[in-house]
Amino acid sequence: MASRITIGQLPLIIEGDETMEPFTSSRFSFGQDGEVPQKDVITNASDREIREEELDPKLGSENQDDNSPDGPGLNVQKRKHYRRHTQHQLKELEAFFKLCPHPDEIQRKQLSYDLGLDPLQLKFWFQNKRTQTKAYYQRANNARLKVENEKLRAENIKYKEALSKAFCPSCGGAQTVEDISPDEHQNSGEIAPLREEVEQQNNLVAKFVSKPHTNFTLYSPSATLNSLEVEPGAFGGQQNNEGEIFGEDELLRPLIGQTEFEKSMTIETAVSALEEVVKMSEVELPLWIQCIDDRKYVLKEDAYYHMFPNEIGKKQAGFKTEGSRDTGIVKMNYMNLVNAFMDTDKWMAIFASMVSRALVLENISAGVEPGHYNGTLQVIRAEFQALTPTVPTREYILIRYCKQLATDTWAVVDVSCDSLLSYIPLAKCRKRPSGCIIREMPNDCSKVTWIEHVEVDDQGTHYLGIPIIINGVAFGAQRWVAVLSYQCERLANVMFTNFPLNGINNTEITSPEARKNFLKLSERMVLNFYGGITSSTAHLWKKLYTNKNGEVRIMTKRNENDIGTPFGSLLNATNCFWLAIPQKTVFEFLRNESSRSEWDILCNGGGLQELVHVTNGEEPGNCVSLMRVNGINLSEGDMLILQECSSDSTASSIIYAPVDSVSIQKLMYGGNPSQVAILPLGFTILPSVAPASTHGSDIGGVGVVGSLVTCSFQIMIDSVSPTRLPLESASIVEDLIEATKRKLKAILVPNNA
Repeated sequence: MASRITIGQLPLIIEGDETMEPFTSSRFSFGQDGEVPQKDVITNASDREIREEELDPKLGSENQDDNSPDGPGLNVQKRKHYRRHTQHQLKELEAFFKLCPHPDEIQRKQLSYDLGLDPLQLKFWFQNKRTQTKAYYQRANNARLKVENEKLRAENIKYKEALSKAFCPSCGGAQTVEDISPDEHQNSGEIAPLREEVEQQNNLVAKFVSKPHTNFTLYSPSATLNSLEVEPGAFGGQQNNEGEIFGEDELLRPLIGQTEFEKSMTIETAVSALEEVVKMSEVELPLWIQCIDDRKYVLKEDAYYHMFPNEIGKKQAGFKTEGSRDTGIVKMNYMNLVNAFMDTDKWMAIFASMVSRALVLENISAGVEPGHYNGTLQVIRAEFQALTPTVPTREYILIRYCKQLATDTWAVVDVSCDSLLSYIPLAKCRKRPSGCIIREMPNDCSKVTWIEHVEVDDQGTHYLGIPIIINGVAFGAQRWVAVLSYQCERLANVMFTNFPLNGINNTEITSPEARKNFLKLSERMVLNFYGGITSSTAHLWKKLYTNKNGEVRIMTKRNENDIGTPFGSLLNATNCFWLAIPQKTVFEFLRNESSRSEWDILCNGGGLQELVHVTNGEEPGNCVSLMRVNGINLSEGDMLILQECSSDSTASSIIYAPVDSVSIQKLMYGGNPSQVAILPLGFTILPSVAPASTHGSDIGGVGVVGSLVTCSFQIMIDSVSPTRLPLESASIVEDLIEATKRKLKAILVPNNA
């Protein structure tokens, strides 16, 4: 049976048999004959039986009491007889008991007359019924109390274990509470509310608080995140889905509603982390070693432990330390930066290439004044990603603390808090005190000093990803500063960039609404591309398989409700390879329109002509473009190519997608960019030395400066059955991406192709 792959306007027909059978669930039955066993019904004989005592003269002589004053034969033994109430009598008695469990004598006589029972029988029946009802409720209450008691015991054990594993943030030693007397416990409970009030008034850390300042406003409208109207959660596609962001697990539950002890530990940890980051940003030698080839600084671990002997916690066995520092000038007002860092949605929007998802678990302190972030303390959960599938994601539970150090200086500090909550499973990575110091600069700019200090267990990382972790382009301080600088330039240039006069079908893109729609569509294309090349599962791709070297990965998902993506089965093919060519050289070659026909399957052997150009930053290659293939007339429905290029010292990317001219025309006249279905293709280029291959591939000499290139295609698959995916389709997509890799290697490194 045939299947069809569509890449832009290029259909590919696949002939093959569908041998994959759809999954069917098993049937279940109760028992061998399909019958549900009945529960045993327990009845009480006192509900149905009455006792009647009668004299039996035949037994008088056998039970004669010689000492009886009345003579022999007068005292005889009584024999017991029982009678059952009829169903009608029981039904009437039960109904009356529900209305009146304590009938008086008149009511009993009336019942006796109606039911044909003796009044004494009725009296005893109601007594027995009241006793049974009381016993039933007592048993139920005892069972409930027993369950609650077991829960309290389990909770008590959990808290004891947490206290036994807690440590002091000041000295790093263990804390003990065994010697605390009951009076001290009572006093601590009385002092806790007072201490919380004092901490609020003094903004948690009295020695860092200068006099309160009035609320700041966003001074530069051109540099605000709202200039593009970024929707909350747009850069992760996870807004308002707290239960689905990280899955249904136990990690979220212990953090909600922290105890006073845990809050106190969180506050102390945040204060210590702030002191450490401020000191690390001011000291250079011997704490930091400057690299010869660039401006970045690398942490000297021995000097760190000598300077901070009472560090927060201890380094775990088998973990590696990654410490770096970088400084840069960014085009955004310092208060705008503070507001963006403390708003999770805006933070994800700025660092969309690094933060795949984030969630505020608890706001411990709202700061000194409402709407002012000075003294704000949050507990957040975040997942960080690199722009390659060869590097695993890193997930943290962080304390985020914002503090105003001076009139024009702020600090935003992160530190892992999983060690404070010992019943949370320990992660494979831990962030020591890290963050940034933000200082005001002239011309609405800010000076940002970034400290990044983590400990990570990198066992199992792909050999291609190890060099970019070591040099810091994956998660180092220089990466954070570079991304922040690029995003600020992008936002600053959006409002002041003029589009060229050439347009589409004589339609010029000059209105602000058209510009905004055009850039929103490009933004969504980039986000979808990031979701397909990283190791994050935020975009719900399901891995089918990888090749033997782990360099090619095939994933799939089915889209049934996202109007911004084609409906049906989707395939995502990703290929990673190393080139002995500098990052900038590879980037300039890939963005060159005249050479696209040599490797791009969308060009059909023709070059590209740029129709629209929007500058995104100071780098010449940072832009958003709309192009068409040479030799194709722009009649209605013809294919265009939307492309965004970005580059900095830590990463470059070229992301593009086929779109039809009709959809672009609608955008120019106020259409909704979220309704344009796109599937992105593209490349990311990261600076990397030659990795030490464990597979014997033709990489070259270890230590040679080059680039780690990640190529990714997202393609729609036409399949007969929505539950089946032809394996031939995945094989063809893998062949396409391998062919692109071979073409690029043959052009860029012909000697090693």
